[in-house]
Amino acid sequence: MAQTDSKVLVLGALAGVAGVSLAVVCYQGFRSRQRASGPGFYLNRINDQGSGLMLVDSPGLSGGQTEVLERLEALIQCVSELKDELKALKNALPTLPDQVREELRGRDELRRVSPLYRTTPTRRKRAAGTIAGSRAEGRSSEEAESEGGYMTALTDSDSDEPSDAEQRDEEQPVDKLSVLLERIDRLHQGSESDKTESLNILLEQREEFGQNSTFLWRLIRAYCDVHDISYTLEEKKTHAESGKKVGEQAVSLNPRCAECHQWYAIMCGIMAEYETVQNKIKNGYIFKDHLDKAIELKPQDPMSYYLLGRWCYAVAQLSWIERKVAATLFGEPPSATVEDALKNFLKVEEIHPAYSKLNYVFLAKCYKDLGQREKARKMFEAACSMNAVSKEDEEAQKELDLLCPALGV
Repeated sequence: MAQTDSKVLVLGALAGVAGVSLAVVCYQGFRSRQRASGPGFYLNRINDQGSGLMLVDSPGLSGGQTEVLERLEALIQCVSELKDELKALKNALPTLPDQVREELRGRDELRRVSPLYRTTPTRRKRAAGTIAGSRAEGRSSEEAESEGGYMTALTDSDSDEPSDAEQRDEEQPVDKLSVLLERIDRLHQGSESDKTESLNILLEQREEFGQNSTFLWRLIRAYCDVHDISYTLEEKKTHAESGKKVGEQAVSLNPRCAECHQWYAIMCGIMAEYETVQNKIKNGYIFKDHLDKAIELKPQDPMSYYLLGRWCYAVAQLSWIERKVAATLFGEPPSATVEDALKNFLKVEEIHPAYSKLNYVFLAKCYKDLGQREKARKMFEAACSMNAVSKEDEEAQKELDLLCPALGV
């Protein structure tokens, strides 16, 4: 409660006390006139803090007058209690803002120390019911104590009620899926054993989250990671087939998820290594279609442009016989040029400079094929300046070694 609002409350309460006090003074004047005719009642000082009435049997008063005097006695007692409460409230006002700030600071520190501290909807409803019941019971007690209809002023601070921000924070339960996905993303960046652990965890949780697209595309990615670190051809093929099936499910479940299209395309490209010529060409078309969709949904993702550049470069290198086979099987052969590939690799560099060692390698290859040797050497040097920290970087280093003679480096 702000200090200004507190002062308004105090002034209002004081005005009420003044009115009640005036009624008491009038009553005392009335009693002084009544003593001569009916000395059955007299005003008695109970203690130093308040006044009260003592009733003595008097045959001169009717039952209605007796009831009125009883109510006045209760009213005078309430006035005494109100004076005490107002005095305590007035003394507390100077320190109330500091107390409110201290309490709120304590709540914030508790949430920072315990990030999983939340109030679930069930607990929140139960707590709200308890608070409502307590408040209702408290109101009943106050009304029972004030037989004359008098209600004491509330002394609870508004700081006891949570702010809007705190209520929104408490209404957000712990998201188990978000915690899981954060852990999976960390494992994806780790060692080979981390990647294997990531796949195992996702498979264990698939029954619970298998209808969530953000879960599924990470499962495809995990299959891709484990495929790359597997040693036997059979293991690699098994992981590629499983990943492709998950990809089909993911793009069907959520056609608007760019990552689902992207990782499904990657799995189709991987499966091309284990397919017949016909299926290999078919997977190439699927690869291109889903990459285009991923770029449409997420146009600032450098990975999609890099993959599309690789596809364009591979198609540009197809022999006449391979193009003829594709035309025979599918009616129209895939079409792309080195210029198309270069455009995509440059887009990667525009979005994310120094994106990867391999992107520089393919930029060098494109410039070499287009006869721009000076630019090719520049990209070659940029690739050499990057450290080899992954298997992909090791592949890039092998490509650089093959480029050395062609560029005269």
